[in-house]
Amino acid sequence: MRTLRTRLRGTAALALLPLLALTACGSGGTGGTAAVGAEASPAPTDDPVAAVRKVDSAAALLPADVRKAGKLRVGSSIGFPPGAYYPNGTDKASAGQDIDLADAVAKVLGVGLERQDASFETILPALGSGKYDFGTGNFGVTAERLKTIDFVTYINDGQGFAVKKGNTALKAKVTDLTQLCGLTIGTGAGTTFEATLTAQKGVCAKAGKKPYDVKVYSENAATLTALQQGRIDVIMSTINGLRHQAAQPASRTAFLGEFHRLDVGFAFKKGSPLTKAFRAAVNELIENGTYARILKKWGTSASAIDTSRINPPEHT
Repeated sequence: MRTLRTRLRGTAALALLPLLALTACGSGGTGGTAAVGAEASPAPTDDPVAAVRKVDSAAALLPADVRKAGKLRVGSSIGFPPGAYYPNGTDKASAGQDIDLADAVAKVLGVGLERQDASFETILPALGSGKYDFGTGNFGVTAERLKTIDFVTYINDGQGFAVKKGNTALKAKVTDLTQLCGLTIGTGAGTTFEATLTAQKGVCAKAGKKPYDVKVYSENAATLTALQQGRIDVIMSTINGLRHQAAQPASRTAFLGEFHRLDVGFAFKKGSPLTKAFRAAVNELIENGTYARILKKWGTSASAIDTSRINPPEHT
């Protein structure tokens, strides 16, 4: 998840294919760009955020200095639908599930957002330095991240796999990483996917099989191009992102199903005074129906949660 203008220049040399780039950081982020030649998906026209109004009881949970300033700085990883992307080019407004949810929360709290596009892997470290008040990027809640980051959950997404249509090396849903032994897996830098694959790399040797190889890409268009060119066999990324991608004929990918679910949340520095207000705002959106409309708009209703939580334990 690099700055989009930079990524587009870097991607141009990689692909002239009519492909769609996937989200590669989910449960980690949604960064990515459309490969050159691909048309950006048009944004749905429904606007459930428009009717959202300030809720005084939630706004009262904000620190006094935030209420006085009337704005929050958000580090936002912009990539590909349904999370966050540029439907009309990088010089126009971003759109997506993360954008709508953050905007709706801000309206409930009665504050404006100062959105700063950022690469996925830089957002969490920048929270500690105070550069951003919170971050969005389909950040999955993991035990490791909970050591340094606070989360307020808003969806349940997770990890999945996809292959090129017609793939013969891997056909079934991946339920065990030993199914990947001998294959080359592409994934995003700094993601939960990279961490999972690295931590479990010894499973193949224990099973007496050839180890899998992991290739990490900082640009998601490059990951998809590698898949189409046969340099990798499978992609590991977000459930929602891979499912959305597979629904686009130009991508020529097949989604292999869910591997591991993760709660996804707004990210804050540890001990942030903002978390209670954000939880109250998300729960208000759930109760008044706005939340369901946003997820329906982006085709992610299956990822709905019943209530927002602060720092839930990682799914096992």
